[in-house]
Parts: sequence; structure tokens; C-alpha cells
Amino acid sequence: MDKLHIITPVKDSLDTTLQTIKSILNSQTDVCFNYTIYNDFSTQVTTQRLEKEAAEKGFKLVHLKDITMNESPNYLPVLQLAQAQAIQDNAHLIIVESDVVVAQSTIEILYQYSQKHPDAGLIASVTNDEEGNVNFPYLYAKNYEKKAIDTKKRLSFCCTLITNKFLNAYDFKLLDTKKSWYDIHISRQSRKLGFKNYLLMNLPVLHIPHSSRPWKKLKYTNPIRYYFSKYFVKNKDKF
Repeated sequence: MDKLHIITPVKDSLDTTLQTIKSILNSQTDVCFNYTIYNDFSTQVTTQRLEKEAAEKGFKLVHLKDITMNESPNYLPVLQLAQAQAIQDNAHLIIVESDVVVAQSTIEILYQYSQKHPDAGLIASVTNDEEGNVNFPYLYAKNYEKKAIDTKKRLSFCCTLITNKFLNAYDFKLLDTKKSWYDIHISRQSRKLGFKNYLLMNLPVLHIPHSSRPWKKLKYTNPIRYYFSKYFVKNKDKF
């Protein structure tokens, strides 16, 4: 295994997306990787800038409007397409979301960890804020030691490597089409199939939560309004 596929789903949040792109393309690694942005019905301004960046920097840009009529979020077709391509290329898959900034060594360390741990299904970097404190979605781990943790808790897709072995063991076509988010389910499936999930507390990435969907910031300022909006107005996943 000497290849990686890295993907970033994008729904506007242009400023952080550009930071994400820059950080990935500045990665220092000897591993050959392909980088794909999945543009999930962003505005015309964001779309045009992504097209300009792709032409200048050489990453692949996929417009989901050419693939599906479903409104955003479209994590399901992204996961299914990325899985098929990674399996075809015999590659691991790394998801780096559009509100995450990786260090130059992040990609290389994730890859090397996967090579040393063939029992891994998912390997994730812990998320930090700008002050270096563990933040959402890994607040449950804020008191963990700064080392690799074999965890039974769910891993987010903020910055996560999904091993080729797991990709071949679980078909993303089995994912529930009624859901919008799949990190909890895929984390559970990984362990159910006998893999281990690792959270790298010593490999932090910068996370600016929910910048692509500002309504989610209500979780921190007005939780009652947030959960009402989530379950009744936007009808998003409860689990």
C-alpha cells in the first residue's frame, strides 16, 4: 500500500476551504496521493473559486450537481464514489473536512500509523481549537493522554484515514439513504467487523466547527433552539 486518496466535501465556507486545500497540498509526504474536492451545491462564487483553484493547483474537482439531484448534504454519494475509487486504486482513503487545517506532517503520520497497525479500520486525528485545546467533536477525549488511543467511541470524519482493508470489508452502498451523516455508523461497523479504531491524541489538527453550516453554531449559544432546528426544522439525523 503506497497510495492515498484524500477527499474534502465542500459546502461553501470558502475561507476555511481555501485553508484546508492549502494545508493538504503543502503536506510533506513521500506517499503518492490524489486529492479530490466534492462541491456540494455551493454558491456560484464558491464554485467559480474552486474551479480556479483546481485549474491552478491540479486537484480534482467534482460537482455533485452533475451526479445527484438531492439537496445538500450529500455525504452518501461522496463516500460511495470515494470508496469505489480507493478500492480500484488499492489506496487508503483520508477524509479532511472543509473546516480543518492539517499540519505538514499530518498525512504522512496517518499513513505510517496505518502501515504499522494492520488491524486498523479508522485512524483519526484529534481536533483542537486555535488555542490548542481539544474541541468538538472530540470533547469526550479532552482528558485523554497525548498518545494513540484504541477507542470504542465514535470517530468523526474531520480528519480520518479509512483503511483499504476496511473499505474492502464493508460496502458503503449498504448505508442508510435516509441519513445525512455516517461517522457514527461507520465507526461502529469497523469495530463490528473486528477492526480497531484509533484516535491520535498526539496528532492534532485545527478545527473551526460548523463553518460550512452556521446554524449548527447554535449548539453552543442556544442549545434548545439548535436541537429544535436539527430535529424538526431541518429534520437531520438523531443518531
